[in-house]
Amino acid sequence: MINKYYDKDCNMDALKGKTVAVIGFGSQGHAHARNLHESGVDVVVGLRPDSKSAQSARDAGLEVYDVETAAEKGDIVMMLVPDELAADIYNTQVAQHMKAGDMLMFAHGFNIHYGYVKPAADIDVSMVAPKGPGHTVRSQYVDGGGVPSLIAIYQDVTGTAKEKSLAYASGIGAGRAGILETTYKEETETDLFGEQAVLCGGVTGLMIAGFETLVDAGYQPEMAYFETMHELKLIVDLMNSGGMELMRKSVSNTAEYGDYYASGLVIGDESKAAMKKILDRIQDGSFADEFMTAMKSEEGRAKFLAEREARSHHQSSEVGAELRSMMSWLRQYD
Repeated sequence: MINKYYDKDCNMDALKGKTVAVIGFGSQGHAHARNLHESGVDVVVGLRPDSKSAQSARDAGLEVYDVETAAEKGDIVMMLVPDELAADIYNTQVAQHMKAGDMLMFAHGFNIHYGYVKPAADIDVSMVAPKGPGHTVRSQYVDGGGVPSLIAIYQDVTGTAKEKSLAYASGIGAGRAGILETTYKEETETDLFGEQAVLCGGVTGLMIAGFETLVDAGYQPEMAYFETMHELKLIVDLMNSGGMELMRKSVSNTAEYGDYYASGLVIGDESKAAMKKILDRIQDGSFADEFMTAMKSEEGRAKFLAEREARSHHQSSEVGAELRSMMSWLRQYD
């Protein structure tokens, strides 16, 4: 049974007298830094000198420094930069400023688990990973709530790594919702698998296949978009609130019957075999190596951006943009 913790289990005094250096001020960075600051934690932010986020951080009442200075000031350094950049930033700008007994933190286990970051043996290493995007971590905190988060301890030199991690999680609001204990290995591998096989790769592939099947059969693309893409949120919201049971209770009998009839046809043994291959590549590190090689080479990065551009011109994207312009209630994201 997974260990669960709440605010009552967290001692904020574990962070008393300590400075948390948040490296990065993007989606997660701005939420962590602002929430911790408003929870009474001493926070500094580390950014590039030319970062466009620096003024936003200062406007929030935070002290902003270059990455090296922030790391030197921090007793706890939280790396909230993209996976493909984290190792270079840590190795060249942060590592030399980590003192014995300091704590290095991540919100995703990628770089530690696959060995791109090899921390010194005399520091604590832990993880606090909110199970939601940064804007939700921030908005829930402001509203008096929180986003459930994971904690994991990779290296506990001081004997206080877990206590400090729980305090950090509580400081960003996670203790209001629940803090679950895992490992770097489990968080990394399940996170990547969920993204690739279901949440990003699987769902987007399923939606595109459904859209194209209807359009190829002669149906209007607007109808195909509504039925295979737009309405997905309605179904997911039901499952998010009450699981598949609430979803099946809420949809029509026709839809529920179709669920039982069709799900095994669409996602059968072939799909499960593909998912197993995806998991194998995550577990043996070959996906991580491929990703890092691609993102660090000019050719690989160009190919990645070209793929993004090409997919943005799929018929479903163009039809979707037109239909969404009719929906004034939709939330706009940066």
